Amino acid sequence: MDERIRKRVKKEANYLISTGRTIREVAHYFNISKSTVHKDLQERLKIISPEYYILVREIVKKNLSLRHIKGGETTKKKYSKKVS
Repeated sequence: MDERIRKRVKKEANYLISTGRTIREVAHYFNISKSTVHKDLQERLKIISPEYYILVREIVKKNLSLRHIKGGETTKKKYSKKVS
């Protein structure tokens, strides 16, 4: 694996672990696609740093469990602005 990719994956993992952001937010922060971030954190990170992979997996799992709540809040906020 290219050293540039290894560095990128480690930066993404550190950012996700320190902030608890979603895959989409990490992708936006690093200005890369969410597909790339997902592949980096779910496949490449497992090879590069198994201990970080475990931490990242837990954060992603937590974010997935909250996804329906965040979506509902966003929709509520969107339509409350239109009515006001």
